[in-house]
Amino acid sequence: MRARARVLDVATAIPPYALGQREVMRRIELALGPRSPEIVRLLPMFGNTGIERRYSCVPIEWYEDLHGWPERNRVYLDSALDLLESATRDVLRRAGRRSEEIDAIVAVSTTGIATPSLDALLMERLGLRRTIERLPIFGLGCAGGAIGLARAAAMARANPGALVLFLVVELCALSFRRDDFTKSNIVATALFGDGAAAALLCSSGAGPGVIANGEYTWPDSLDIMGWDVTDDGLRAIFSRDIPELVTSRLHDVAAAFLAQYDLKLSDVDRFICHPGGAKVLDALEVAFELQPGTLSDARGVLRDYGNMSAATVMFVLERSLRDGPWRRALVSALGPGFTAGFTLLENTPT
Repeated sequence: MRARARVLDVATAIPPYALGQREVMRRIELALGPRSPEIVRLLPMFGNTGIERRYSCVPIEWYEDLHGWPERNRVYLDSALDLLESATRDVLRRAGRRSEEIDAIVAVSTTGIATPSLDALLMERLGLRRTIERLPIFGLGCAGGAIGLARAAAMARANPGALVLFLVVELCALSFRRDDFTKSNIVATALFGDGAAAALLCSSGAGPGVIANGEYTWPDSLDIMGWDVTDDGLRAIFSRDIPELVTSRLHDVAAAFLAQYDLKLSDVDRFICHPGGAKVLDALEVAFELQPGTLSDARGVLRDYGNMSAATVMFVLERSLRDGPWRRALVSALGPGFTAGFTLLENTPT
């Protein structure tokens, strides 16, 4: 039997500008409120998100001006690379490994365009080996953390002893547009933050093993979540039905995934979930048959960093690795498609 891929360690990185939720709400009220009664009606949403602060790759004053897509993408490229370098250096230090040992990179991001891809740019900055295998992934949205981790594990499992670097970076806050009065823009403004994460996976070494992964894409659900590409950037698409969909449909999908491995939801003692928002977390606890308030790590990440799309679940995983013993954990996230991604982890002797 092939050795399991193991998650050796996880590190995260955030940009320098903190955005307090009350300050963001005040600025939205002053800038957009006089021009739109709908904005005033939506302001209580900021206090109901469960978020206290987020982080941005640009200062809050930057959002007060108009910015086109080319400028936003230039900011994305520069900032994403800085964050990935920081997270990579940190995870290598924590795991006691060297950059020249990296054999493969899986890089996930959906909030900007990079060609050459971010992994290629990082190779130049860190002076990595020329023979590294690269897999850049675009379009998974919030599901990218769970699904990307599974892709990195597959590469580590297929190449015993290889050291795989998994990277994810999302600069969601850049999607705010000053003159967009739609509810989706205000919801995104209330939720989104910027962040990055790096993980090292290998079939040898200490850490939880990746024992299974899976996905499910619901039919006729392409309009639930995604981006519209506009002249002034990426415009978020959110369905108001997401919490209800999680409550009513995720349970059976997750149970069917676990049943393939003769497991039930009750056999999982840690749920590492992408915290899309406070209502989504409540719905996840219903779907996974958990007591209210069980997803404390996810709620803590949402409170401290907001929704960083695919990167967020890796922040939750980082906390879970350091927050008490557990035997079996289910990493889960939902993204465009509309798709659920699962990665099952198990702490077993090396």
